[in-house]
Amino acid sequence: MKLATLKNGSRDGRLVIVSRDLAHAVDAAGIAPTLQFALDHWSRTEPALLALADRLEAGSAPGAFGFDPAQAMAPLPRAHQFVDASAFLNHGNIMERAFNLVVRRPEGVPILVQRQADDFMGACDDFPFPSEADNCDYEGEFGVIVDDIPMGSTPQRCEQGIRLLLLLNDVSMRRFVVPELQMGFGFINAKPATVFAPVAVTPDELGPAWRNGRIHLDMNVSRNGKLIGHPNGAEMDWGFGELLAHLAYNRNLRAGTVLGSGTVSNRLAEEVGSACLAEVRALESIANGAPATPWLSYGERMRFEALDNNGRSVFGAVDHRLVAPSDR
Repeated sequence: MKLATLKNGSRDGRLVIVSRDLAHAVDAAGIAPTLQFALDHWSRTEPALLALADRLEAGSAPGAFGFDPAQAMAPLPRAHQFVDASAFLNHGNIMERAFNLVVRRPEGVPILVQRQADDFMGACDDFPFPSEADNCDYEGEFGVIVDDIPMGSTPQRCEQGIRLLLLLNDVSMRRFVVPELQMGFGFINAKPATVFAPVAVTPDELGPAWRNGRIHLDMNVSRNGKLIGHPNGAEMDWGFGELLAHLAYNRNLRAGTVLGSGTVSNRLAEEVGSACLAEVRALESIANGAPATPWLSYGERMRFEALDNNGRSVFGAVDHRLVAPSDR
């Protein structure tokens, strides 16, 4: 099942079901007015949503209409909690090699950080940021939305609580990353709003591409129409179930919690490319002694997409333009 939230003038939009080919949608308001409502009542709403999704696929859903990703908000426009991981250790290893960094990481402990959750952005919305001097970067990630997960749950129990899978661009302002890390708390100016692909999908939609708590799909990243990289999500050092178990060690996770994977990164990055500019520039520094690729400028367009084995878009695409605040 594929779900999206369309703009209707409210903060939380209206929930729709989207066909597998992303061509059509049908309103789900009779079952759940919003995605958060659906998650809060999942045991009741899921069967009805699935039945309507089947009718949409069969061409018999009343009131079906063409799906326009430009009208989509983030699938969950605002969340009670958003936590981001750094679950691809290869990304950190590249950065450490490039810049001779010494990072103290306890063995076996995943890296997680609390993030902004009150203002997620839609896939095709212009993305404003204050200054090009902030060194704007993109970060292609996968993510999950969970149901209620009790404190102390095992990785297996946590994985069972994953209701939806996501694709996102976790925008970074690199000028602020190191200074804010050195302060010892967390990111504020380094991490503005996060942009989500238009469709959230249930894990069964991925078939064998969803296993071991990982999304075994390429993250196709393009800058101004040029492919930059296509690293695969399979190389997470911790699966989403393991990350959630660490997060739930001493707290309950409530329905609608969003967890990101961190930048998708592969050990053959020189061959498959990268999902963020920081990694591109780090690899250039390793190879040539200095980075050559510039940070993002106003007017540039970024696209992020994952295709299934039949070449069909799974989540739809993040396809947005970076703009000055005055141009929004």
